[in-house]
Amino acid sequence: MIDDFFKISLRGLKNKGIRSWLTMVGIFVGIAAIVSLISLGEGLQNAMFEQFEMLGYDLIYVMPGSSLASVYTTSSKLTDQDLEIIKDVRGVEIAGGFVTKLAQIEYRGEIEYAWVSGMGVETQEIFLDGTGIEMVKGRDRFREGDTYKAAVGYEYWSGNVFEKPVGVGDRIKINGKKFEIIGEISRIGNSDDDRNIYILMDTAEELFDVENEYITIMARVKPNYDIEKVADEIKKEIRRDRGLKEGEEDFQVQTMQQLVDSVSIILDAVQAVVIGIAFISLFVGGLGIMNTMYTSVLERTQEIGVMKAVGAKNSDILVLFMIESGTIGLVGGLVGCVIGGGLSKGVEYIAALLLDQVLIKASLTPELIIGSLAFSFIVGCISGMLPARQASQLKPVDALRYE
Repeated sequence: MIDDFFKISLRGLKNKGIRSWLTMVGIFVGIAAIVSLISLGEGLQNAMFEQFEMLGYDLIYVMPGSSLASVYTTSSKLTDQDLEIIKDVRGVEIAGGFVTKLAQIEYRGEIEYAWVSGMGVETQEIFLDGTGIEMVKGRDRFREGDTYKAAVGYEYWSGNVFEKPVGVGDRIKINGKKFEIIGEISRIGNSDDDRNIYILMDTAEELFDVENEYITIMARVKPNYDIEKVADEIKKEIRRDRGLKEGEEDFQVQTMQQLVDSVSIILDAVQAVVIGIAFISLFVGGLGIMNTMYTSVLERTQEIGVMKAVGAKNSDILVLFMIESGTIGLVGGLVGCVIGGGLSKGVEYIAALLLDQVLIKASLTPELIIGSLAFSFIVGCISGMLPARQASQLKPVDALRYE
């Protein structure tokens, strides 16, 4: 019986021709928006989680300022004293600091501006051990006394910054000082991070005229220690040293899990807003289906009368018209999935080709496709409920006499 209903519904859609496709416009626009946005959102989340996992969940980041946005603008600083306090906290295996400044980079007469990070020997152990980041060519580590030596990120040795790639053995100028390239850093995935240049801390302090100042302190927690408890203890000890009360911190202590949670909240909020806009299109599409189904009831009044005359029940007529409206939604959803999937994959391709951005990925899971199709079918059924009810309540005699 249900098979027959679907056959009749498909025949009805075919007979309506262009009107059926116009009815579906709102549905497949809404579904396309939902599929493309959710797939890109999930793909971005998955790519970012992979980055976080690569960096390691046993790391704690201490930064100046009360929020991530204030790291580069705050007047508060992290110093050697803070670093020593962190090293003494129970559960901390190793800790080291970064100083990062924007600098002028010159290579073969070309000039660019990029971030240059100075790190100590201990910091590079954290940065290069257990994070998946490594020097893929040249030296595997900086050594004490490596004055005016540098390692370059992926964007330099792949040739995406200057006209020619910058590799091991080449020489560049940073703020007018000559540096020899001794290592090439593996690709991290974020174009900003992959444009970074790394030098030793002593050289950075001399180059940027800074002393006893860090933009970030990284600490690695010993195995079998609760990272959240260690982070709380670090915050407590620095707060005590600075004479600050709880809630008045001019610094922040972040674990990798906290960073993941913060990013997830932001991505979910953005995704919810945009998907909410897409639902407006689905609502308009639902109204279009309802209008089409009311017209269909009027056009097929005599047909309904014949079906009732040969024994069709009110419930049969109701199910028939609801399946027909649901089929409109389902076909619209199918077209929307194809369009949405194509859009999301297109964005992924353009991001990788033009922006060299590997974090923007589309995740088209079976759950997303099946869920979208089911949702579009349900929207169609709900939209056709009132017209279907009207059709089911027609009296056979009145329906047969209708012209």
